[in-house]
Amino acid sequence: MIYDVCVIGSGAGAGPIIYELSRNGLSICVLEKGDIYNEKDFSKDEIAVVRRPIYTPNLKDEYHTIEEFVEGSWQKFPTYETGWSFWNGNLLGGSSNFMSGYFHRLKPNDFKLASTYGIAQNSNIVDWPISYDDMEKYYEKVERIVGVSGEVQEYEFVEPRSTKDFPYAPLQENKIVELIDKACSELNYKTIKTPRAILSRQKEHRNPCYYSNYCGSYACSSGAKGSSRASLIKDALATNNVKIIPNAFVIKLNTSKDKKIESAIYLTKDGSKKEIKAKLFVIAAQAVETSRLLLNSIDENFPKGLANNSGNVGKNFLSSSGGIVSATFDESNLPLKDLLASGLFVNRSIMDWYYSEKFKGGTIDILFEHANPIRRASFLRYDENDELVIGEKLQNSIFERLTKTRTLNMELFLDWTPNDNSFISVDEKYKDKYGIPVANIRIGSHEQDLKAANFLKEKAVKVFEKMGGKDIVSIISALPSSNLQAGGCRFGDNPKTSVLNKYCQAHEVSNLFVTDGSFMPTGGSVPFTWTIYANSFRVADYIKENFENIII
Repeated sequence: MIYDVCVIGSGAGAGPIIYELSRNGLSICVLEKGDIYNEKDFSKDEIAVVRRPIYTPNLKDEYHTIEEFVEGSWQKFPTYETGWSFWNGNLLGGSSNFMSGYFHRLKPNDFKLASTYGIAQNSNIVDWPISYDDMEKYYEKVERIVGVSGEVQEYEFVEPRSTKDFPYAPLQENKIVELIDKACSELNYKTIKTPRAILSRQKEHRNPCYYSNYCGSYACSSGAKGSSRASLIKDALATNNVKIIPNAFVIKLNTSKDKKIESAIYLTKDGSKKEIKAKLFVIAAQAVETSRLLLNSIDENFPKGLANNSGNVGKNFLSSSGGIVSATFDESNLPLKDLLASGLFVNRSIMDWYYSEKFKGGTIDILFEHANPIRRASFLRYDENDELVIGEKLQNSIFERLTKTRTLNMELFLDWTPNDNSFISVDEKYKDKYGIPVANIRIGSHEQDLKAANFLKEKAVKVFEKMGGKDIVSIISALPSSNLQAGGCRFGDNPKTSVLNKYCQAHEVSNLFVTDGSFMPTGGSVPFTWTIYANSFRVADYIKENFENIII
């Protein structure tokens, strides 16, 4: 059978494509590296199947290499040596199952960063080929269909909207937000309620959040979280136009004489090879693996990798992390019954410094530490002198941590500066258990990123000090957050400097589209997921309107 569309991956970049094109009558084949799970499979047992790593490959079998600048030269380290994983969930819905659901739109100037701030030295900053206005209706579409809870508030950098407010009311909040709001007000900072892709009320077959206390890095057992699987693919399957092939690891795309893709080669769970043919192909495998697939798809048409005759695939890899600031709170700050109230959200962000006069700032999102008691207790194994803690001392420490205190985190999100030393490549010396070259991730950062991170850190520390937080600790880093991946197949109008056109269609391969975060030339100072969803809906509209012309 030849499908109309083959979609590789099933996360935020894939879901809108599958949803829209299936409803338009096209036959869709979805090749998902992982298995198929439903809400009933996501037990809230912290030692069972809850956390993200359960759904990722064993790094000894399937790893990546990290290329770091050490003692004057770039050196590669396999991730199985460090445990640093860039796998983010091999299952239907991909990493969207495990997101915290912080949903921030990009702001108008994020689409024209080069025009706003100029091109920083040693950077590859460019304007987007589309504007905020091109995306606004799709941001709104995500609010309705995927489901976003929140409350529009006025602040300096609030983005224009076509609707008055979010379709779902904000989620219930822990009383610690009163301390946050008060401290920020005294510092003359503005707090805003963080929009979340988590339902506060029933939506068709999806239940509202029932405040289980397990959210970020955990799959949702109620269907409230706006994963691609729960919010889009379930409805797409009802059209009977979608076939999902699980445990299908795509290793190569084959092209024909006319330089179009004619088939995808994938490995089954037992390692045997199979082939799927389609008229149009959409890759949404997350940025690292998308670039890897293209670079490994070598043939006589594309000796440097599919859609890579220009040499742009893998370039300008992005993340958005800047670090974290933490503080501990106890009954001296808030009554324990309020502080330890299970499952209630913090839902506060600070965007006062999203733009500064001289450089691009960022966002501070505030949340409690992960609820998992085993994870929380594990941090107490060593004391301040890095000596192992055992016996009664460890027991007492765990008891105090779990019953009398709570840790609040401020996560810092930056607009990573694209540069020549941040990219994805492949190296024949490093192969996975299947003999396929693995992705190499060079993690060279720009000096501006650390400046912005430290600037935000100072603001976060002031808030915690004003709140009366204890044991304030900060970890500031220009290292990428593995779950925040973008870039590698940037879109643009010039085929010499970009992989995709403004509709995320490959310049060199007319029946290829890339709809995960790979398309982004810059990332904004927020998590990427809402923008990936919105852009995928935008691309789906283009494919629907032009399908017959694309496949000619």
